[in-house]
Amino acid sequence: MNPIAPIACVVTAGIAPSKQKKRFVRRLSPDRSQQIRHAVQIAFLLVNACVGVRFVLWVHYFESQGNSSYVERPAGVDGWLPIAGLMNLRCFLVTHRIPAIHPSAMILLCVFLLSSLLVKKSFCSWLCPVGTVSEYLWKLGGKLLRRGLTLPPWLDLPLRSLKYLLLAFFLYVIFTMPAHDLSDFLASPFGIIADVKMLNFFRTIGKLGIAVIATLIVLSVFIKNFWCRFLCPYGALMGMVSTLSPIKIRRDAQACIDCGKCNKACPSHLPVDRLVQIRSVECTGCMECIAVCPAENALHLSLAPRRSRTSDGPAAEAAARWRHRALKPGMVAAMLALVFFGLVGAARATGHWQTNIPREIYMQLIPNADSYDH
Repeated sequence: MNPIAPIACVVTAGIAPSKQKKRFVRRLSPDRSQQIRHAVQIAFLLVNACVGVRFVLWVHYFESQGNSSYVERPAGVDGWLPIAGLMNLRCFLVTHRIPAIHPSAMILLCVFLLSSLLVKKSFCSWLCPVGTVSEYLWKLGGKLLRRGLTLPPWLDLPLRSLKYLLLAFFLYVIFTMPAHDLSDFLASPFGIIADVKMLNFFRTIGKLGIAVIATLIVLSVFIKNFWCRFLCPYGALMGMVSTLSPIKIRRDAQACIDCGKCNKACPSHLPVDRLVQIRSVECTGCMECIAVCPAENALHLSLAPRRSRTSDGPAAEAAARWRHRALKPGMVAAMLALVFFGLVGAARATGHWQTNIPREIYMQLIPNADSYDH
């Protein structure tokens, strides 16, 4: 006898008369996907904050002409140079050698691409600091305003295409440029201190830049994931790669009670309650739809199901029954950690993590960073 049968009940509210009544088996085990995901988000955000502090101290050492304490340059700051990562990846594909300037930009890009290939667009919802801040902004807006702004389809679709247009532009420029020209650019004074130039942009940001960032923040409060959904070319790349992932959100139509909670919870506004599996490039694998689902085994983040070989019950029912190879949230976090520490550790061990530029060159370039232009 099924031990949870006594709590099963028939749910008829909200179901069209033509649909067959479904038995509602309530979930007994608590869902911890969001606690685990948020812990990973905060941990990665703190790692980036530490990298940022160390990078500022490293830059200050050269700006002060060595009159401050020296700290080792944190190579992880190259993760904020996605264009350099794409350039280095292009050079690697042509020359089969990992470039010496900002190699960690390419390593981290490969980490995030591999993560997307394995677990959907998990970089965006589990690791990306910008995605984390964006998520907390719209959740703050939801608490303050009680209801966010949802754009109509005729406006949402063309706005979503903007990030793909930006991505297409960057890919066209980088992959049509000869590899040796990319190498020469990265080895130029501007390329060597591209990270410092990025820091200086924010340190000396003008009124226009402040206005743009403030606008993005305000829009992110009112509209879920405004930057990620409409403008981020990095997320667009991850989304395209994620379509090849064997792991997807899958819905068991027999267990689903058609309550629509998953649809409302999805940050990407995907119709989870009407699909068997989510193939969309917008799915980030955040598992929020699974977290709010009240029905046992209705939603999974899983590999492709396979037919059960059980002989219980009628043959037709047994043939239609699927066994889901579901991933627990802890398994997702473990996979992301394995990819991240595995590739970064391999890069460190082989000497392809840090940019090995003599201090004397940095001492010359960094104090004069504003004089170098691309």
